[in-house]
Amino acid sequence: VLIAVLTAIVAIGAVVGALWYDARQDAAAADLHRQATQLHLDRPADNLAKAEDNLKQAIALYRRVVEEHPRSRSAQLALFQLGNALVQINDVKGGVEAYSKYVPTYGTNQMMLGLVHQRLAYAHLLAGDREAAVKAFLNVVALSGTLNKDHVLFELGKLEESLSRPEGALAHYQDLVKVFPNSPFAGEATVRMKALEAKKTPAAGAPASTPGAAPVVR
Repeated sequence: VLIAVLTAIVAIGAVVGALWYDARQDAAAADLHRQATQLHLDRPADNLAKAEDNLKQAIALYRRVVEEHPRSRSAQLALFQLGNALVQINDVKGGVEAYSKYVPTYGTNQMMLGLVHQRLAYAHLLAGDREAAVKAFLNVVALSGTLNKDHVLFELGKLEESLSRPEGALAHYQDLVKVFPNSPFAGEATVRMKALEAKKTPAAGAPASTPGAAPVVR
């Protein structure tokens, strides 16, 4: 009985200790995240050197949250903000790595995951990799519970147009207008659909050409 009681006390102590440790980690991570976010947002527009220095300090603090406190409640948002800050400082490769790390690490948050894939697509576009951007945008379309799907469908349509794939662009615009008729992007998508369909249809009244017909000489 004494052994059982001692074992129970040790187990309870271990649980309490783990909870106390996690609480300390959460508090430390939250403090670092607060400092990083303040530096990230407080970038004077009239002092570019100071703004860049603040951004670099924010990046360093975001990294500390992610690396030193990965299990904390602040780590998930810090990793997303780290990607944003790296892209802002023109470290596009670092931004892609941060966003890509988010997906397997915190992929259960569907709503947040949609934003991460969208930012990842923009980073790929900045790097000149349009096909990778298409894949990232399509990952958002495949998710459920995201709030940015209408925006992503519109971006996919524009991207397909830039890749000279009008059929793909038309399909994305049609999905946008059908599924999200009240979206602020639906109006422009409709205009772009009409323009694409007009290119497919020969102009009214245009004479049909006859293969092999000899030109008329007057």
